Amino acid sequence: MPLRILLVEDEAELVGAIQTVLRAEQHVVDHVTEGLGAWSLLRSELATYNLLIVDWMLPGLSGPELCRRVRGAGLTLPVLMLTALADTSHRVQGLDAGADDYLSKPFAMEELLARIRALQRRQPNYREPLLSSGPYVLDPAQGCLTVQRGEETTRINLSAKELQLMAFFMEHPQEIIPGARLRSQLWSLDEDPISNVVAAQVRLLRRRIASHGLPSPIETVHSKGYRFDPEPEP
Repeated sequence: MPLRILLVEDEAELVGAIQTVLRAEQHVVDHVTEGLGAWSLLRSELATYNLLIVDWMLPGLSGPELCRRVRGAGLTLPVLMLTALADTSHRVQGLDAGADDYLSKPFAMEELLARIRALQRRQPNYREPLLSSGPYVLDPAQGCLTVQRGEETTRINLSAKELQLMAFFMEHPQEIIPGARLRSQLWSLDEDPISNVVAAQVRLLRRRIASHGLPSPIETVHSKGYRFDPEPEP
C-alpha cells in the first residue's frame, strides 16, 4: 500500500532524488529540512505518518534527538536513519536512539526502496497487500478493486489516487471522514491542489464504480464528510 512518509533531510539534491523515487512508487511524501519542524508535524493531527526517514545531522534538532522524542512520545512508526557517519559507533547510537534501520550515504535508490519494504514487513500490523470489506477486495499490486455480488464478480481498474482513496475508505468502514482529513492524508503538504480536489476525486471514484453497473459505497454526509458503507442499497 502507498505510505504517508515524512522525509527530514537538508541536502536539496538528495531530497529531490528521494522524493522523485518515492512518489513514483505512489507514496505521499512530506519534506522538512530540520528536526523541530518534523517534530511539530509528527505531533500535529494533519496526517498520520507510516514512515519517518531522517538524516543524522540536522539543524536545531539532530536525527538521534528526534528519534528519542518520537519514541519517548510513544510513537511506533518505523524510522529509517540516513547518514554519512558510517562507523559502528554511530550505527549503535542511531539504533539505540530508536531508529529501526540505518542507511549510509551515498546509497542506491533501489536499496532505499528495499529497506522501506523490509520495514513495512516488520510492522506488527503488516498485512498482505489485499484489503477487503464486505464484497469489496482491493489489490494495490494490481491496481484494481474486485466486487463480488452473488455469483457475479466485477473487476474495476483504478488510478493511483483512486486506489489510495478507496484504501482509506475501506480501512475506516462506516466512519464519517471529513474532507479535510482526506485532503491532509492523501495529498502532501507542499502540494497546492484545487480547493474541491477531494470532492472531485470522490466523484471520479463513484463514476468509476457506477460505470460497471454497481451502486456507490461512498455516501456524502451533509456538512460532515463521507462514509464508506460496504453494503450499500442497490
